[in-house]
Amino acid sequence: MNSPVHIFSTRGSIVLAEKISEYYGLPLGNIKFLDFSDGEYQPCLEESVRGSRVFIIGSTFPPADNLMEMLLMIDAAKRASAKKITAVIPYYGLARQDRKDKPRVPIGAKLVANLIMAAGATRLMTMDLHADQIQGFFEIPVDHLFASTIFIDYIHSLKLDDLTIASPDMGGAKRARSYASYLTAEVVICYKERKKANNVDYMTLIGDVSDRNVILIDDMIDTAGTLTKAADIIMDAGAKSVRAMATHPVFSGGAYDRIRDSKLEEVIVTDSIPLKNTSISKIKVLTCAPLFGEVMKLVHNQDSIAKKFVI
Repeated sequence: MNSPVHIFSTRGSIVLAEKISEYYGLPLGNIKFLDFSDGEYQPCLEESVRGSRVFIIGSTFPPADNLMEMLLMIDAAKRASAKKITAVIPYYGLARQDRKDKPRVPIGAKLVANLIMAAGATRLMTMDLHADQIQGFFEIPVDHLFASTIFIDYIHSLKLDDLTIASPDMGGAKRARSYASYLTAEVVICYKERKKANNVDYMTLIGDVSDRNVILIDDMIDTAGTLTKAADIIMDAGAKSVRAMATHPVFSGGAYDRIRDSKLEEVIVTDSIPLKNTSISKIKVLTCAPLFGEVMKLVHNQDSIAKKFVI
């Protein structure tokens, strides 16, 4: 007999959590936050979770309060004698800090993994990690889901001829090749060089896009500098159209303005992070709620989730 299920959400991801819980078929659990005048806060689970499976939903995008809320809620569930605690983190923050690429820097992704495990999580569920090896930072099961299960259907609905899949950088070449192979499409890569974060110094296109409909594939869009520069190069090289698909809409700095003024016909993202600006008509949001809701059901029923991996 399966344990009872309770679903809770951090405040930053409440809209997505409501969609996930609706798909799952359970209402979100009651939780209250006690806010102190100095900015400190204390979450309180307003229902018993003793012996239950608890899902806590929350992307850990900045500010750090989103991560801290997740950790405090995990700790609260553990101290309330929950049997199993799954941290459902659609966007795993600090994932770009997955290694030491220069002296005297932290490995932030590993630190976050340690914090989640120390807080008491018994499982992690996430989507399109910036670096696959982050799964190995955990000593608990990790369900690493792919947004390709969402994007593939949308790509088919576009019914584009002469389709080419592009990666905006060398790091995304494997992802682009996977999409291209599945869709029987061509693939091109944008090679870039940068001397500091969020600033592209040089970019060139590897491959032919003449008279092709191009879709740029990436795991996240931050300032959109790389993406829009890649779109310019692709269109200048003779492409018929260029779109972008990225799992996580970080959208910092001047991202919204860059996308609005770019040659991109459309930018498709998921709702792993809520948009700050919903007025840009080029941005289309596809929900990841059914994906997480379905996998949560499969995990709770101890069924295989292999069928959820399209690419």
